[in-house]
Order: sequence, then C-alpha cells, then structure tokens
Amino acid sequence: MARLSWKQSEGEASIKEAVGVLREQGEPLPSRLDEPAFGAMFDRFADARVVLLGEATHGTSEFYRARAAITKRLVAAHGFTIVAVEADWPDAARIDAYIRHRPVPNGDNVAFERFPTWMWRNEEVADFVNWMRDYNRERREADRVEFRGLDVYSLNASIRAVLDYLDRVDPEAAKEARGRYGCLSPWQSDPARYGRAVLTGQKKPCDEALLRQLQSLFDRRMDYLQANSGEAFFDALQNARIVHAAEHYYRVMYEGATESWNLRDRHMFETLQSLLARRDNAKAVIWAHNSHIGNAAATAMGWQGEFNIGELCRKAYREEAVLIGFGTDRGTVAAADDWDEPMQVKNVLPARPDSHERIFRDTGLGCFLANWRESGQADLTEALSRPRLERAIGVVYRPETELYSHYFEAVLAEQFDAFVWFEQTGAVTPLSHAHGKGMPETYPFGL
Repeated sequence: MARLSWKQSEGEASIKEAVGVLREQGEPLPSRLDEPAFGAMFDRFADARVVLLGEATHGTSEFYRARAAITKRLVAAHGFTIVAVEADWPDAARIDAYIRHRPVPNGDNVAFERFPTWMWRNEEVADFVNWMRDYNRERREADRVEFRGLDVYSLNASIRAVLDYLDRVDPEAAKEARGRYGCLSPWQSDPARYGRAVLTGQKKPCDEALLRQLQSLFDRRMDYLQANSGEAFFDALQNARIVHAAEHYYRVMYEGATESWNLRDRHMFETLQSLLARRDNAKAVIWAHNSHIGNAAATAMGWQGEFNIGELCRKAYREEAVLIGFGTDRGTVAAADDWDEPMQVKNVLPARPDSHERIFRDTGLGCFLANWRESGQADLTEALSRPRLERAIGVVYRPETELYSHYFEAVLAEQFDAFVWFEQTGAVTPLSHAHGKGMPETYPFGL
C-alpha cells in the first residue's frame, strides 16, 4: 500500500491550521460517559434511519462505553429499535433472547466463547446488555429493542441452528438438510481447511447444495410460519443464508483479500437490510470497527477495490445514514500478538506525526466531538480533507511494526460524518465466570 510522506503531503503551516480549526470547532464532551448529557450530545443525529458507530480498536473501554451511552439515548429518546454489531448471528441470538425475555436458543448458555472472546465478552458490553434487558422489561413485544449479529463466520453454529429448527418443525426436511450440509461436515470445525481443499482441487465446492437448502427453506416458508413463530423461521433462514455466504467466504479467502472482504461486508449490509425490513419504522444503530463503518471509498481500502457496510449504507440511505468514527492517541488496549493467541493488555503508542490522530491530539482537547455533517462546517471539512494516515487496531496489535500493520491512508472528512476523540484510553475488562453469579439462568455470558 503506497503511503504519503508527511513532509511531502503537507507543510507545518497547513497542519497548524487544521489543528486550529479543529480546536475551535470541536465540541467538548462530558468527562463521564454515563452522564445523560453525553448521550444527549448526539441527539442531532436522531433523524437518521441508520447510525453507524465505529471504533479504532476492538479492545478499548471508552469506545464501548461511549457507544453504549449514545445507543441508550437513541433507543430511549428517539425510538431506535435495532442494535446490530460486528459479531456472529448465533452468539448475538443468545443476547437477543436474553434482552427480549425470550427462551434462549438450544445449547449451553454461553455466548462469544471463541477467539477473540474479549471483543464482546467484557464488562462494558455486559453492562449495556443488562440495560437493554431492563429497558425491554415493561415494553410490548413489538416495541422491544433487538440485538443482532451481522457477521459471516459462524458456519458450524449456523448449520446446527438450521438443523435444530427443522428437527422441530419438519423432521423429513431435516434429513434432507443433513444430506446437503454433509458436504461440509469434514471441515465444519475448521472451515479454512475447506477453502484450501477446494483451491487445491481436493474437494468440489458445496455452494450448489447449500443454495438448494436455502431455497428449500424459503419455498416452504408459508408452511413453517403457520407451524411455528415468525421469529424462529427468520432465525433459521438467516442462519441458512450465513452457511451459504460463509462457504463462499472461506472458498475465496485464498484468492485475495479484496473479494473476501467485500463478500463479508456485503453480507453484513444485506443482513441489516433484512432486519430493517421486518419492522415498521425501524431504525438501527451499528457497532463495528472504523474500517467497516467509515466510507471505504475515502480510504486506501476503497482505492484498491474494497467496499464496506458504511459505504453501502451511505449509497442506500444517503442523508439517513450517519457514519461516526472514534479515535485515540495513546493508552492501553486489549489485544493479542497473533490470531488465536492469548489476550494481553498492551500499551498503545502515541500517534504518528503524519496522522489524523496527531492533529486531534494537538488540539489539547482531551475528549470532544468533531461534527461536519451539518451546514456551516466548511472550514472543518476542508481541514480534514487531506489524505493522511489513520490508525486501525483490530484484535491483533503489533506495535513493533505499527506503521505497516496498523496505518492506512484516508480522507477523514469523506470517510465519516463526525468523529469522537479520546486522547487517552484504557483496555476493556474481560468477563470472568464470576460475573454471571446471581444472574438469571438465561444470562447469555454463562455462570
């Protein structure tokens, strides 16, 4: 990925000008994220149908708590009905059942036990989940807020969910489904091996069998809806869609990062569309990484052919989609050295001098909102319209190779509509089994 030299891209005068404009137009946020005034600062975005809330890392407490405060306000004061997150559908279904006071899906009472467990199994998310359960308690079923997963990785769990559903409503169809899904059975626990087997010619693709299974569910929808609840059928249909999409994802992941990335974000967007279509006047809040919720067309990702859910939302919903990024300069983060390795609390290096983050830091404002969505913000838009580096930390953080591992170029003013800044941040707190003590048996994070 080509990168700009800081000295070549802009001089010190233009950087100082950008810092000055940002300092003047940045709106300080309350220091306590649990103050009602914090969430109220985001009332200006409540006219949207979709509000996308990002994060610069998958392991920073302030990002999770800020998103929770904003979402509570949008739900309680402005009628938002869906919270959809960068997580697997079956795991999120356990949370959804818990907060909507419904029977928990079959299986053990634990959600998000696969790596990276701390991304959703943390105190910050648990507090928000319990708030949603309390919020829903006295509300009619049709008015309760939902918690949904948008991601595509749950091949094995989604197959089990489809089979469990068909075992209950149509045992003969369950036998057919087992035959079709049997194409994947040797690789269900490690679907990346399936992708390698197809690539090397050791295995024929399973896509046609999985598409037939998805079509079979859809064709029998009227019978199933009469025999069972619409919610149960929708869950089974979504899981069948995930199986079909996941097979494609693991098959193309070895052909190039662009195609697999695009497949994943297209699936997330289509899942969001399905959720919005099911409820009258539905409004959704999305939680995902900045790299997913910012407009990819304004970043190096888009310049090399990738798109994301933020770009798709902006194209589909136009002014009814609000894209809000989050960033930090330094502190600590929960992350691993590599995939499937243990979580550590790591020190986040101060931002590079050629980055957007450094401009935000140099304002001297510890916590603030920069909003250029509204009219009259031309100076701010101009100040953030130069390509600069932007940091992205996922579940893996490699500070020793930070420039090459965690920075990409972006035009911030086109990538987002607004940006929430925390100068210094801390790591999320993973849940231990002790956190479930005294909770209902349906507590989704286990006892």
